[in-house]
Amino acid sequence: MPKPQTQNEPKPPFPEQKLDKPGIEAELTPRPRYKAPNYKPAGKLEGKVALITGGDSGIGRAVAVLYAREGADVAFTALPLEKVDSDETRGAIEAEGRRCLVIETDLSEADGCIEAVERTVAELGQLDILVHNAGHQNRKESLEEVDEREWDLTFRTNIYAYYRLVKAALPHLGPGACIIATGSETGIQGAEKLFDYSATKGAIHAFTKTLAMELVDRGIRVNCVAPGPVWTPLNAADEGATPEKVANFGSKTPMKRPAQPEEIAPAYVFFASDADSSFITGVVLPAMGGQTIGG
Repeated sequence: MPKPQTQNEPKPPFPEQKLDKPGIEAELTPRPRYKAPNYKPAGKLEGKVALITGGDSGIGRAVAVLYAREGADVAFTALPLEKVDSDETRGAIEAEGRRCLVIETDLSEADGCIEAVERTVAELGQLDILVHNAGHQNRKESLEEVDEREWDLTFRTNIYAYYRLVKAALPHLGPGACIIATGSETGIQGAEKLFDYSATKGAIHAFTKTLAMELVDRGIRVNCVAPGPVWTPLNAADEGATPEKVANFGSKTPMKRPAQPEEIAPAYVFFASDADSSFITGVVLPAMGGQTIGG
């Protein structure tokens, strides 16, 4: 009898390695798992169009594939340097029989956020699901080492983009639409060496709850997934993470490993599906490998 998925995903130690920014998933060993062979679709997103930021790799890629499997057409953003990953994600979406739009843009700039929304609507005809997942992260040994340029880039990519994307998307979102953000355990309990990143994730959590209160009367739900460590290029490309730390990434969770993207993505399907979560808005869902929080 095969092992359950909780016990069958890769465990550290992984090979010692580092990736250059922005981090290419095709260069990461072992390759993150995103195909979710155990996931069975039920047509939950048929007729929908989703825009996913950072959909070229990591959690974003896994979400894009499951959304396509559930019947949605998918647009996703990526940087031009991430083309090898974008091409793989596009192929996986199209293999599910859905349309795919790759938008190469820089979300740290306001124009990039507006472009992502406008191109999605213009080329795919509508927008029903907005997922802000793209993020920037660099560990620093002390607060004194976090200069204002780094602080500003992290905030512009992680939280300013969330605000700008939602603002651009709202004229196109009708009743039944949803907004989903990627938060983090770092936004719940903080994290050593991740001063600016943790601050942005806490802001994402609070902004999600506030948006949910503001948009509930318009029939738009807003939720957030807060993962623990996930095996993606983000961490191997963290300039402050040593190859040794990358090799042992996630080993301190109760499950003794990081999540794989295919384990996190179904939560995004849950939040996007009226059939599953029509009475849920303003939630930050922890997915932390056995770590618990108060409440």
